[in-house]
Amino acid sequence: MQVFVVDGMSDDGTRAVVTELCQHYPSLHLIDNKQQLTPFAFNLGIHAGGEADYVQIVGARHILSSNYLSSCLTKLQENSSIWGVGGQIQNVSVNEVGACISAVLSSSFGVGMGNFRTMSASGFTDTVTSPMYPYWVFEKIGFFDQTLIRNQDDDFNFRITEAGGKLYLIHDIHLKYYVRASLNGVRKQYFQYGYWKVFVNQKHGKMTTLRQLFPPAFVAYLCLSILLPLVPSWLQILFALPLVLYLFGVLFFGQKVSPKGLFFQTARLFPLIHISYGLGYMLGIFDFLIQGKKPSDKQKELSR
Repeated sequence: MQVFVVDGMSDDGTRAVVTELCQHYPSLHLIDNKQQLTPFAFNLGIHAGGEADYVQIVGARHILSSNYLSSCLTKLQENSSIWGVGGQIQNVSVNEVGACISAVLSSSFGVGMGNFRTMSASGFTDTVTSPMYPYWVFEKIGFFDQTLIRNQDDDFNFRITEAGGKLYLIHDIHLKYYVRASLNGVRKQYFQYGYWKVFVNQKHGKMTTLRQLFPPAFVAYLCLSILLPLVPSWLQILFALPLVLYLFGVLFFGQKVSPKGLFFQTARLFPLIHISYGLGYMLGIFDFLIQGKKPSDKQKELSR
């Protein structure tokens, strides 16, 4: 087994640590990712491994459980219809804000029903994170799309399902995922997710999931509310019902998942994440679908 650490020219001491470890572990290698973008990192690591039988991708914020590799390998070997396998996410935080973000990302109200983050049992899913793939999958459908600054794993896994493959989540294995530690960090993250989701849809000529529509629909709904003074009172009441239901959901799930004593700090994150994703999605529609823009170096810089 070969291990490749693909580093985006970091300056936090990571390179020195890995270089030192490489001297003691011949199977460990450091690779420079001068583009400093995730899809380039994935492809550099895959190509460096040559035609390995299996490829395990581990995100920079992920720590795999001790049985992760063996369980993924067993599942792939016993069922050839499965092209990719991953494990259950366990959100990890480093501060109080992160603990609230972690709680929201573990909620179906926060990230959508059927999401790989919230599955309660092993089974087939539409995407997995830190997955293991047989190498022949890359030979069949290609590598990660380097024009995608975000959502490159979402795009790749969608290509798998379009080609007839299946993705499987093993609930008994897990990976620790270190969530963002600030409100601005998670706001930027989900704005970018929404923005680049439109580009993925445009690339494939279809929506990859239906749940992606709810945040932009919610933002559009909020924008339309400025017209309420112009309509009859009965229509105002009718229009307000979805907002009342949404606020009820915020309160209910905020109370259900929030860490002790952090209800308000947690509840506010639901609209922050939903609106950020929705605004990003709507800007993506304007840029990619209406104006016909292509990914630019400026967009890449903003997405780091």
